[in-house]
Amino acid sequence: MLSIVVILGAAIHTSAQGISGSDVPEKLKAPAGEELILKAHAIGSQIYVCQAGADGKYSWTLKAPDAELGDQKGVIIGHHSAGPSWKHTDGSEIKGKAVARVDAPDSDSIPWLLLTVTDRSGNGVLSRVTSIQRVHTKGGQPPPAGDCSAQKQNAEFKSSYQADYYFYAPPK
Repeated sequence: MLSIVVILGAAIHTSAQGISGSDVPEKLKAPAGEELILKAHAIGSQIYVCQAGADGKYSWTLKAPDAELGDQKGVIIGHHSAGPSWKHTDGSEIKGKAVARVDAPDSDSIPWLLLTVTDRSGNGVLSRVTSIQRVHTKGGQPPPAGDCSAQKQNAEFKSSYQADYYFYAPPK
């Protein structure tokens, strides 16, 4: 029985290491000493708004993400929204800021990111999280810049996207 537990534990550890493995660029690696504690798949929208910049030119600006977070079985475990923030169904919530980005391999997809946690609340699985990776993005890009003009000022556009979010924390 003990050998089964040890083998299973080793398999889970190896699987977790593989999650952030070779397909994640070096620039987006979690800080040394942090371990993967949660993987979630997001399905939702990146919401853009047409606005004039300081230079008077109109462009699509990211307003907020709006996505459901699912576990590996597809069960909804949380929500991703403005902040950016992630709220787990257990009540724990974190906010973060991007500290590194890499273009997605697919030019029609939003960049991959490394984020650091800036605020937290509640007790639960996200309470210890210090770093987040957004990888394996599909879609989510804004409309063409030419589609944003004075006539469309404040118009919103929802761009469908998917991504994997990996949540890291220091070991217990």
